[in-house]
Amino acid sequence: MLTFARMGNKLKQLSELKLGEKAVIDSFTDDAMALKLLEMGCTPGEMVELDKIAPMGDPIAISISGYLLSLRKEEASTVLVSPLN
Repeated sequence: MLTFARMGNKLKQLSELKLGEKAVIDSFTDDAMALKLLEMGCTPGEMVELDKIAPMGDPIAISISGYLLSLRKEEASTVLVSPLN
């Protein structure tokens, strides 16, 4: 598991963020999916914001590194994030 140490904040899955909520990527729970996400700019320490949710709840779109990335909830659930207050 890849990890980026963030002190003091409770981690949650990227798929659990609420619309407009911001967080910092901490780690990944699936190494194969992590490689795919790393190639798309989802690196530990990168700030993300949940920008859009499809009408049926899946997929979601996150803002990261100046662009929108669409992810299935199953993929987003493998990313652990530290919410920003």
